[in-house]
Amino acid sequence: MTEEINFYLSEAEESMQKALQHTNVELTKIRAGRASAAMVEDMKVDYYGTPTAFSQVANISTPDSRTLLIRPWEKNMIGEISKAIKASDLGLNPLTEADAVRLNIPALTEERRRELVKQAKNETESGKIRVRNIRKDVNDSLKKLQKEGTAEDAVKDAEGKVQKLTDSYIVKMDELLSKKEAEIMTI
Repeated sequence: MTEEINFYLSEAEESMQKALQHTNVELTKIRAGRASAAMVEDMKVDYYGTPTAFSQVANISTPDSRTLLIRPWEKNMIGEISKAIKASDLGLNPLTEADAVRLNIPALTEERRRELVKQAKNETESGKIRVRNIRKDVNDSLKKLQKEGTAEDAVKDAEGKVQKLTDSYIVKMDELLSKKEAEIMTI
C-alpha cells in the first residue's frame, strides 16, 4: 500500500477516535440522577462582560451524590452563577449561600429517565453520523487516489479497512450508549 493510503487510514482512525471522545463527553453531561461537575462546568456566566465557563470562575465540587457545590473565587459572582443556572435547561433551583451556590439534584422520575435515555440515544446517533461521514470522506479521497493511478486492489483493501474501522467505532458508540442507559435507568 502506498503512503497516501496509510495516511488516510491513520487520519480516519484519529478522527473516529475524536468523534468517540466527543460523544463520551456529551453523554457525561446528561445527568443520571447523580451530581456531576460535568453538568455545569461548561455553562457560561457573565464575568465582567465576558461569557466565561463556570470552571474558569469557580470551584465545582460534589459533597455527596445528590449535591453540587459551586464556590466562586469572587463573592460577587454568586448572583451571576445563580442567574445562569436558572436560565439554563437543567431545571434545577439554585440555593444561594454566603459563599457558594448549592444545587440539590432531585431523584429522577420514570418519565424523566426515559427522556434522558432518548437524549443519550440522540447524542450517540450524532456520533455515529460523524463516524460515517469520516468513512465517506476517506473513501472519496481513496477514489481520487485510484483515479490518479493507485492500484485498484490497494484502494479496495483500504476501503475494506475503513469499513472495519467504522464498524468497530459504531460498536464502541453502542457500548457507550448501553453504559449510559444502564446508569440512567438505575434507581
